[in-house]
Amino acid sequence: MQLSQLPKLPEPPELPELPSDEDLVEALLGLAVPFEEVNGLLSARTRLDRDRGLRTFFEEMLRTQAEAVGTLGRPAGLDRDWAAWTAGGEGLATLLFVALAPLARAHHRALGIPAEVTGSTLADLGRQLAVSRWRGRTGLGNARWLTLHFRGELFQLGRLQFQRTRPTGADAPAARAGGADGWSLQLHIPDHCGPLSPAACDRALDRARAFFPRHFPGEPYRSCHIFSWLLDPQLADRLPAESNIVRFQRRFSPLERPDLPNLPDLPSAPEDSNPLKFVFGDIERPLESLPRDTVLQRALVDHLRAGGHWYVRGGRLPLE
Repeated sequence: MQLSQLPKLPEPPELPELPSDEDLVEALLGLAVPFEEVNGLLSARTRLDRDRGLRTFFEEMLRTQAEAVGTLGRPAGLDRDWAAWTAGGEGLATLLFVALAPLARAHHRALGIPAEVTGSTLADLGRQLAVSRWRGRTGLGNARWLTLHFRGELFQLGRLQFQRTRPTGADAPAARAGGADGWSLQLHIPDHCGPLSPAACDRALDRARAFFPRHFPGEPYRSCHIFSWLLDPQLADRLPAESNIVRFQRRFSPLERPDLPNLPDLPSAPEDSNPLKFVFGDIERPLESLPRDTVLQRALVDHLRAGGHWYVRGGRLPLE
């Protein structure tokens, strides 16, 4: 075969670009990035311009993530602390998602997704930066998590976030056994979005029932599932019966976790760090030094000081 007869390879997608210095601040604020992060990110942008090796490192990951926009179930492709320990890498994870944002918004527009949903979903970038500062560190605490938002796998609809999933491989048998066969929306509860009230949850679930058939008609989501310490039934013994958390628990029937198939019984591995991280922000502080200002704070600490443990549990909620 002559060279002229060889099939033409598709052109690689154009690499997204970071906004210019003049536009970067506006882009950051459009993603809810806190003001106190801006100067550091401008400095990170300058380092990228001046350091060819750092720029190559950044662009390789940017291309990988850009190619994943619009995919479902692809591995994240970057670790939690991507670039954090690279010389000059402070702030690069945030800039990675800033560069991806126009591509993510274009993907949303092609699906007909309302701009309000796009805005609240991608604003999780700013929230994660704020949460990291609350937990005593700078930068993104988990860059891997945000790949879901910028690829179009996860959407925030009011108080809850919904992740498109279809159990495959080793997870599929456990999911079927628990009733989460086929397509299922995994629920996530974002920080700093107000009370987890029944009314707010009802509105979010009603929005999901309309949103996914409209924008993903080929994906028949008939249920939601969640894995969270908030479903630990021990909470119901320590919180008022009409508390938001206990009423949230009542929505779900038990669901096994694929990695902990014995979870309907008490699992052998406690996960105390989950409530400590999400409620107090610091998993290292001595229990006696933690605040006791709310019923939940007192319940969590008293249970641990009495020798108890907290566990992540799974639940399933039909949508139909």
